[in-house]
Amino acid sequence: MAQLGDLGTRVLTAAIIGPAALLCIWWGGNWWSGLILLCMAGLGWEWVRLCGGSSRRIPGLLVPAAALLAAGCTILGWPLLGLLLLLTGAGAAWRLAPSGGLPPFWLGFGVVYIGLAGIALLVLRHDAEAGRDNVVFLILVIWASDISAYLAGRSLGGPKLAPRISPNKTWAGSLAGLAGAVAVGVLVALVIGVGAPLWQVALVAALLGLATQSGDMFESWIKRRFGVKDSSDLLPGHGGLLDRLDGVLAASPVAALIALVGGPGGHLWR
Repeated sequence: MAQLGDLGTRVLTAAIIGPAALLCIWWGGNWWSGLILLCMAGLGWEWVRLCGGSSRRIPGLLVPAAALLAAGCTILGWPLLGLLLLLTGAGAAWRLAPSGGLPPFWLGFGVVYIGLAGIALLVLRHDAEAGRDNVVFLILVIWASDISAYLAGRSLGGPKLAPRISPNKTWAGSLAGLAGAVAVGVLVALVIGVGAPLWQVALVAALLGLATQSGDMFESWIKRRFGVKDSSDLLPGHGGLLDRLDGVLAASPVAALIALVGGPGGHLWR
């Protein structure tokens, strides 16, 4: 249990941030939009810092700027224009990165990586009929996956999942994370009361849980590539926003795609 030595700090930070995020989801509107913009600005700053640059000048400035402009267009009801701005900003960051300096591909990728998730979360919540339910479902499934994987991985140990990418992740943690995501997804759907076969709810929750773990694994690989332990120290016990929101960055576009297929007003699990 010594492996859980940082649990107290993690819990304290989560106890402050978690309720605030849920309140913004519940209230929606400007509260949710403001939270997304704030997170995207922080994520953009961390991404440029991870690449070894500064977001105070071009090309690093283009990462948060393009992501925020795309989010602003989405808030105003123009998500397609937002997507176009993301691609334009990514291309500009790529082309303007100095030769032999900042990694051009990763700067451009950061614009899309952060911006796409922001657009997805805004589009999901702004659905007048099912937006609140869908974002609550998504966030709670992500949290359940992260918490279950962390507790099982640290307490049970066992064979490593991908030691070259993330030496601390285990098969026990991964399976527990998936089980936690499914269990909480089913529970949330039952509490909300929107009828659907349980296998269907479990399938959607499992897809989001797998996307969450993929985002976590990708973030671990990125940090190893750039030789850092955490993306920043903004969140005690968690590292930075990229460390805390890696699952959200991966799972939210998947959720938005599911919602797009289901049509306006539809719940993710129906």
